[in-house]
Amino acid sequence: MQDRRSRFTRIAACAAVLFAMGAGVAACGDDDDDSGGGGGGKIALLLPETKTARYEKQDRPNFERRVKELCADCEVLYSNADQDPAKQQQQAEAAITQGAKVIVISAVDVASAASIVQRAKQSDVKVIAYGRLIPDADIDYYVSIDPFKVGQQQAEVQMDALEKAGKSGPRVVMINGAPTDSNSKPYKDGATEVLERRGAKIVKSYDTPDWSPDKAQQEMEGSITSLGKDGFDAVYSANDGMAGGAIAALKGSSIDPAGRFVTGQDAELAGIQRILTGEQLMTVYQPIIDIAETSAELAVPIAKGEDPPGDLATDKVDNGQKQVPSVLLDTIAVVPDNIKSTVVEEGFLDVGEICTGPYADACKEVGLE
Repeated sequence: MQDRRSRFTRIAACAAVLFAMGAGVAACGDDDDDSGGGGGGKIALLLPETKTARYEKQDRPNFERRVKELCADCEVLYSNADQDPAKQQQQAEAAITQGAKVIVISAVDVASAASIVQRAKQSDVKVIAYGRLIPDADIDYYVSIDPFKVGQQQAEVQMDALEKAGKSGPRVVMINGAPTDSNSKPYKDGATEVLERRGAKIVKSYDTPDWSPDKAQQEMEGSITSLGKDGFDAVYSANDGMAGGAIAALKGSSIDPAGRFVTGQDAELAGIQRILTGEQLMTVYQPIIDIAETSAELAVPIAKGEDPPGDLATDKVDNGQKQVPSVLLDTIAVVPDNIKSTVVEEGFLDVGEICTGPYADACKEVGLE
């Protein structure tokens, strides 16, 4: 873990239905590499939704892979809640019934997830909050990034671009994340702090249910109707999926998105490709692989009846009930010039999948070949 964190710092410097009805179960079966040793145990991985591509394409497979590397006999009970808090509650109950010793959860609704934590504690099941802090609950660990800093990173890059383009006192439309996600407010607050400090005016601001790209597109269309095509200079989008929706709305109104400096987050494949063509200004690379692997490194010892390494969760985050042992990982603002040194070199995305036909020329311009 420490090697990964130091490597990432160097770069910065230069369950869908009830488990019983078939929510995915991934078993870490027999393997020649039995490096985990000892007996295994069951680990529940509960992810919130599928509209954001990262959960099925990055978080789940990297978590499952790391569990298998550490413990050949451990079993991952996987479920995705499809943005339904009640379904996630049922999935957690099913995992407890199936004998999970630890629940790793990215909560659909962080407020209602406190009841999941309470139920887990009644059965002596540990809880690791994955990516989203669950407030006022007795969680055991928290693995994530600093969301306020992410918002600042997004807005700093956006304001630099606006100033370079000669835009003084720019007018910004803000498309923020879901109010049920504990990270949405600090993303918004971090961005707002930078925008206001650097002289921008926020002319519209939306809290977007479910982080939905479709809803983001509707919000952007409403902004264009209300403000006019020339009534705003930039679009702050909290993640790449919603950026795609906002960009679709801009293009649908014959507005060049390259001139509206659209932000994003998650380094999704489509977002990286839009950055290469200029339609999207930037994204933020969360170390999703590290988040997944670190969560697995905490969960496996618990599943085996052991304590996690003491040097792993060295940070503390106050969730309103306790100082939660935490791992907070660094994030990087990604623009065309550092795509190669971040998402590609970290193994998050492959050049072959980024640089398909329409993007081949743009890839060559930034040294992606």
